[in-house]
Amino acid sequence: MIVPSPYADLLTLMDARAHTLAVSGSDTRYWEYGDPDSPTTVVMVHGFRGDHHGLEAVVSQLRGLRIISPDLPGFGESAAFAAGPHSIDAYAAWLAEFLRLLALPGRLVVLGHSFGSIVVSAAAASPDGLPAQDLVLVNPIAAPALSGPRGLLTRLAVFYYWLASKLPERLGFGLLRNRAIVRVMSITMAKTRNRQRRRWIHNQHDRYFSAFADRTVVLEAFRASVGHDVSEYATDINIRTLLIAAEKDDITPLDAQVRLRAQFPEAQLHVLPGVGHLIHYEVPENAARELRRFLEPVVPAGEAS
Repeated sequence: MIVPSPYADLLTLMDARAHTLAVSGSDTRYWEYGDPDSPTTVVMVHGFRGDHHGLEAVVSQLRGLRIISPDLPGFGESAAFAAGPHSIDAYAAWLAEFLRLLALPGRLVVLGHSFGSIVVSAAAASPDGLPAQDLVLVNPIAAPALSGPRGLLTRLAVFYYWLASKLPERLGFGLLRNRAIVRVMSITMAKTRNRQRRRWIHNQHDRYFSAFADRTVVLEAFRASVGHDVSEYATDINIRTLLIAAEKDDITPLDAQVRLRAQFPEAQLHVLPGVGHLIHYEVPENAARELRRFLEPVVPAGEAS
């Protein structure tokens, strides 16, 4: 069953084009949306176990800009890394190489959501950095996930992935893709009371949350997601940064987001009320609006219409 996206009509206007590029040993699949001649390009990095579909609602709100949204190696339609673990360092190096190969002209904005916020931050803080003028981190992982407001649930997730690693390959892979467990995760994170929006969110997770290459990829990426956070890298990021946080985020408490903002040399923090870790699904309009406001000093008014 497919629940239609409330943003389908707007997304059609963004004229999605699919491409494949060999990056760091992965045949990386990415999608380009919007105006290819725009002087501003936003490159989006999705979260753990997702793919580019998760950010399309935000994409739909950004007419006039050029958007590039890849599937992380090992997820969606991108091949896993040919060698080496799916670690934060590997993903950060992949992102830097991806941007180098694209050689994007004009102003570059790099956006990371959730796990993607760690990948983007690690790449930006590396010695070679990123060729970006702005960073936008949505639902940034501001502190270790195990210390979040629902640390017990995170520990249950650790047990779940540990068990999946210990079972025989077929059983472990099946556990990782178990629809009932995916639905529990979706119900836990969704904060909206709109029944139709919740139905769409759950359908999105049903369709895309298990699109990973194999058990090894998702287990390695999970260890990377709980073993690192943005605060490790913030002090070394010398790029203007916007943090878009959620009042009811189950993974990172609000006070950790405030502390994180203070660690950046130059960062703004905007908190969206009444929403949790699914900003990109529940209030993508608000996320896009804050991104546009952040870019207003450097993006001409006509481009941000």
